[in-house]
Amino acid sequence: MREIKNLINKTEERIKIYLSHHPVLYALFVGIGVVLFWRGVWHTTDLVHTYFGIFQNSSSVSLPFSSWWDGPLSFVVGIIILFFTGAFTSSFIGNELILSGLRQEKKLSQKTEIEVESEEKYVSDIKEELNTMADKINQLEKKIHKEE
Repeated sequence: MREIKNLINKTEERIKIYLSHHPVLYALFVGIGVVLFWRGVWHTTDLVHTYFGIFQNSSSVSLPFSSWWDGPLSFVVGIIILFFTGAFTSSFIGNELILSGLRQEKKLSQKTEIEVESEEKYVSDIKEELNTMADKINQLEKKIHKEE
C-alpha cells in the first residue's frame, strides 16, 4: 500500500513540475478539471433528483438519452485531473485559506481583544519604522544630490 502511495505522490510531483514549465498547458488542464468536476456534480445531482422524482421538469439530464455513469465519470475524471495537477484544494478553498490554516491563524471573530490590540500595535510599529527608513533614505538622497 505504501508503494502505491509513493508512486502516486511521485507521479503527481512529476506532472506538477512538467506543467509548471508550461503554464498555458497547466491552465488548460486545470480549467478542464474544474469544468469536469462541476459538470459531474451537476449531472449526478440531476440524475439523483430525476431518479427519486424530485424536480423532474427542471433537470438538465434526460434519463432516456444519457448514461447513468456520465455525471459520476465526469466528477471522478475532474477530481483526478485536479489532484494530479495539484490544483484540487487551491481551486476550491483558495491559497490564502490554506496558508492561514498552516500558520494556525485565527479568524478575527475568534481573536481576543488583547490579540487584536497587540496586532494593531505591531502593525503601527512597522509603519513607524518604515516612515523612519523613508526619511533616512530621503536625507541620503539629498546628500548625494548636494555632492554632485
